[in-house]
Amino acid sequence: MSVHSATLNVMISACRKAARGLVRDFGEVENLQVSIKGAGDFVSAADIKAEKTLREELMNARPAYGWLGEETEPLVGKDPTRRWIVDPLDGTTNFLHGLPHWSISVALEHRGEIVAGIVHDPIKDEMFIAEKGNGAWMNDRRMRVSARRTLEESLFATGVPFGNKDTLPTMLRELARLMPRTAGIRRFGSAALDLTYVAAGRYDGFWEREIKPWDMAAGIVIAREAGAIVTDLEGGPDMLTRGDVIAANADLVEKLRAHLGD
Repeated sequence: MSVHSATLNVMISACRKAARGLVRDFGEVENLQVSIKGAGDFVSAADIKAEKTLREELMNARPAYGWLGEETEPLVGKDPTRRWIVDPLDGTTNFLHGLPHWSISVALEHRGEIVAGIVHDPIKDEMFIAEKGNGAWMNDRRMRVSARRTLEESLFATGVPFGNKDTLPTMLRELARLMPRTAGIRRFGSAALDLTYVAAGRYDGFWEREIKPWDMAAGIVIAREAGAIVTDLEGGPDMLTRGDVIAANADLVEKLRAHLGD
């Protein structure tokens, strides 16, 4: 059983508080007030309310830290080496359509490195937790990446671009190459959960382009602490700045990467 640090306890408490409001709103999803930010990109009243809760809880506990969230203005803290990176509702489109696959993602960055992360799926009562050097956990169970070694037996996840995005043709070519060579490709609509599912061995690998820092920050440390190799699509450490990511076990990551790109 994992023993949580004081910082993780703060993160867990904030996630649980935000989750209560989101679960209530999810139960009445047809009544939500929704504004459209762009084609296929929605923000709900629930989303904004959850980020407000998370910001209050996390910043009250650690007032010197910075902040990067999806729905509120970024903040450089008095301690410029640390910041929270938060997505109050990853999988908003699923949420608004009544699909029970969405999550809250909270990460702590220190000197450019993600050192702690939580991805909370309140509908399934699953909380994925990791802190650098202490392993990855789902509730009280230790997680490890899968041990599969071939593409043919492996199940992968990705994010297919929505709307009129420039990366769609590349993604379609990648799917055409990979789908005949794998056990399947899934597109579930929450990158944070995709990364944690790699950590749990449910997926054997994951990749995505045009992804925001708050979508992947917590998932990066969770997947790494479960034994995954997590890099940008060029094999480097710049996932948050480049906006792309690949995660898989050491036997599969290069085999997967070899089929990506033009």
